[in-house]
Amino acid sequence: MSIRIASLQRYPVKGLSPERLSSAALTRGSYFPGDRLFAIENGPSGFDPDDPQHQPKIKFLMLMRNECLARLKTRYLDTITTLFIEDGGREVARGDLSNQQGRLAIEAFFRRFMPAELRGPPKVLSAPDGFRFTDSRRGFVSLINLASVRDLEGVVGAPVDPLRFRGNLHLEGLAPWAELDLVGQVLTAPSGLRLKVTKRIERCAATNVDPETGIRDLQIPKSLMAAYGHVDCGVYAEVLSDGVIAEDDSLVPEQATLAL
Repeated sequence: MSIRIASLQRYPVKGLSPERLSSAALTRGSYFPGDRLFAIENGPSGFDPDDPQHQPKIKFLMLMRNECLARLKTRYLDTITTLFIEDGGREVARGDLSNQQGRLAIEAFFRRFMPAELRGPPKVLSAPDGFRFTDSRRGFVSLINLASVRDLEGVVGAPVDPLRFRGNLHLEGLAPWAELDLVGQVLTAPSGLRLKVTKRIERCAATNVDPETGIRDLQIPKSLMAAYGHVDCGVYAEVLSDGVIAEDDSLVPEQATLAL
């Protein structure tokens, strides 16, 4: 079995738009590079950067509750630690997230953009070292099987953008839903990268929102349950060995590698 990496995405700010990468260097025990570095608190969440604990995503701005976020196109430049936000093709905000003035500029934008959906003052949170604002406590890297997404399209009777699932790696070469059988297996890349598939990803109502339009137009979890008897799409993996991964690289189950 050979699995091809069709694309790589990171989500620097939880709930905001993806950034496609040509390659990424993954480190043992760490998260996907540049992913979920920031979150925007929707009123006080109790998050303590000195003692970071996983928080329910409902405490942050997110697509499941705040579908208007899909209208925004964002990009984060690591070199200048700055977030840029566009709405309708026009820049509406920018801020250096490494300093208070820049964070205040982003917070002020969200106060103007979605006042009725705020439970309190929005606040930009930065992830301390060794922590990320992922939905799962151990959601280090997320993998989406594009064949499963295409199979789901037949169930819902409409196109399904894989970006609805907000994964890091989009995979080709697997049969539909075969990714769910990879749990417990180790995948290897040509660079020596090793990923241990740890768990299936349960899907929530955030996937009902079209990532381009922000319209809540499908019932993804309901359709998954009706057609397949579960609400899972994609899997999480843990990085066991360092390595670089790029578009069109292959991933091979370690058992298959040893058998050659």
